[in-house]
Amino acid sequence: MGEVPEAVRAALERADDVPPAALEFLGQLDSEYFARVFPEDAARHALLAAGVSADRPARVSVEARAKGRYDIVVVALDYFSEFAILCGLLAAHGLDIESGHVHTGAPIPAPAPPRGVRRRSARIAARKIVDVFRVDPRREPPDAQTLESELLELLGLVATGEAVEARERVNRRLAESLEKPGGSAAEAVSPVVITFDNDPDAAWTVMLVRGADTPGFLYALANALAMRGVYVHSVLIESMGHEVSDRFSIARRDGRRIEDEDDQETLRLAVALIKQFTHFLPWAPDPALALRGFDQFLDQLMSEGPEAVRLFASPEGLRELARLLGSSAFLWEDFLRRQLDNLRPVLEDWRHRPLRHRDELASDLGRRLQATASPEDRRRVLNEFKDEEMLLADMKYLLDPDVSLQRFSTALTDLADAVLEEAVALCDARLQEEHGEPRLEDGSPCPLAVLGLGKYGGLEMGYASDLELLFVYEGPGKTSRSGIESGSFYEKLVQELRDLLEVRTEGIFHLDMRLRPHGKKGPLASPLSLLAEYYAPGGGAAPFERQALLKLRPVAGDAALGEQVMAVRDAFVWSGEPWDRENALHLRERQSTELVPAGRVNVKYSRGCMVDVEYTVQYLQLQHAGDREELRTPTTLEGLDRLRDGGLLAKEDAADLHSSYLFWRRLADAQRMVHGASRDLLLPEPGSEEMGFLARRMGYDAPSGQDAATALLADVERHRERTLAIFNRLFVSGP
Repeated sequence: MGEVPEAVRAALERADDVPPAALEFLGQLDSEYFARVFPEDAARHALLAAGVSADRPARVSVEARAKGRYDIVVVALDYFSEFAILCGLLAAHGLDIESGHVHTGAPIPAPAPPRGVRRRSARIAARKIVDVFRVDPRREPPDAQTLESELLELLGLVATGEAVEARERVNRRLAESLEKPGGSAAEAVSPVVITFDNDPDAAWTVMLVRGADTPGFLYALANALAMRGVYVHSVLIESMGHEVSDRFSIARRDGRRIEDEDDQETLRLAVALIKQFTHFLPWAPDPALALRGFDQFLDQLMSEGPEAVRLFASPEGLRELARLLGSSAFLWEDFLRRQLDNLRPVLEDWRHRPLRHRDELASDLGRRLQATASPEDRRRVLNEFKDEEMLLADMKYLLDPDVSLQRFSTALTDLADAVLEEAVALCDARLQEEHGEPRLEDGSPCPLAVLGLGKYGGLEMGYASDLELLFVYEGPGKTSRSGIESGSFYEKLVQELRDLLEVRTEGIFHLDMRLRPHGKKGPLASPLSLLAEYYAPGGGAAPFERQALLKLRPVAGDAALGEQVMAVRDAFVWSGEPWDRENALHLRERQSTELVPAGRVNVKYSRGCMVDVEYTVQYLQLQHAGDREELRTPTTLEGLDRLRDGGLLAKEDAADLHSSYLFWRRLADAQRMVHGASRDLLLPEPGSEEMGFLARRMGYDAPSGQDAATALLADVERHRERTLAIFNRLFVSGP
């Protein structure tokens, strides 16, 4: 550092009005920089550097070269992760880096932060960096003004402590630029060789990466190094054809070199995986989401050493992981990230593990619980089992084309039945230890029945469905030990059940008991007599509750009591009272106007969408199933078949409604994959980036996200028109 070659000084002197900062910048660079640039280029870099300040932390220039190539020079304040952001920005603009070199100057006094910004949050860099890239545009020639404007915006986020937001923006820009390569997964991945050398430099570890180039790899690699606290001092990029050789001088952020062999091996495997994973990003419905999730996923693996990283090194596994992580932020945040150790066996073996039915699940869970020694262990085992089997079902549905929506729904419902049965039994046993057995007034046992409603009762659970439940005990009495009311005992049981099942506020296995008698004002668990009184003429139940009870199904607890509850339901629903068409249509109209913002489409509540299919079946059941028991089923698709076979639905109408219902269910699942919230079913705005990713999650394969979105929206309108036409013909303008 310090000595500027005479040829560079002479070139600089030939320029007009050279500021002192230009020569000062050159004095911060080492001999390797001067060996790689012509004197005239070094002078231009110095003049760019003289214009870099806290107010304008980067300058960009572009020069055309032979064979359609361009040189892009960036001189900037050396923010941590600046190199990664720049690589991502170039990739997002379709600029393939053929060669380049990056050099960091020696530290200089940090300038004062902008007025009104505290020094701690401004994080002004204390040195400057020069990046020189030879690029081959895949689309349009690079524009210096556009690149500089976007880079300044991103560095502005970094300077104010929002580096994560800067990376997110780059990820999103990069995602749209990726194109899906052909060939199989195994053919797509070529080997990458990574070596480390601590001999050439006492301050830096040299990491050499050789292999086939892949779009976005340099960004992914630099970003991964930054997120792992690895500082990039200098870079040399060279390529011949499709082969690339990248030389990084790196160190930990605290200045230590990377000398431990295990650390090197872990980083070596991580770099290889990153390089290969970026090749599979185009297979992900949301590549930016996949890249973010993979980086965090890899962080966890790297903390465990090389063997943990090797487990996910197959090409097929990486492509599946790209699809998985790029499909659901909820899946990553709620399952993989927070309990990777417990769920890793599912990730490794999901192809060979079948989706099991209720009896098999209950038997396995029962065995695991019997081996536990404490309430804390039982809670842990129950929730680990629940999450493990949910992740398996999610992965099968996302990655296995042979797993249909119906099979996925059945798997989730069977799991909910098995887990709920064991969870209720655990809560009951714990409370009996404290209070004794709940009994009726005559001293006989007072049983509990648990019944499902909604999608759960109808065997139609989807991604992030909650559990709509009704708890009913036989009658009044007291417990045998503490003497508390049996109703209080079961209130406590429901409360403990909520605490036992670890779930999000909204999402799968969230307990929803709003459809109990008297709603939120009613007890969490109701005696059978209250149920019979409420669900009777003049008993207080609203017309919509009669319709809701079509989905009622015993799911846990005492089977005999469950049948008594179903008898109460039958007497109410099939009482012979005429169906209140006017009230039903009025409530449906309110749903479509009050629950859907103007100009938007809600997959569930908008006219012609999911609810209109479900209500078509339920309205016809309320009209005709009172004296035709074969029409009574809680399941929508089965109901369509029975109504068709019974001559109450034309074959063409039943086929259209069947197709539309599956479409709406798949679309709802695709939306919930992002958020995990069961009620977030508004379609993204047309033309938005999120709409493009939603279309890709639905399997629309088009040249761009917007082409896929156009195809999806066309299907949305087609299904809405068909469903609404049938609904209106049957109930609005029909007999």
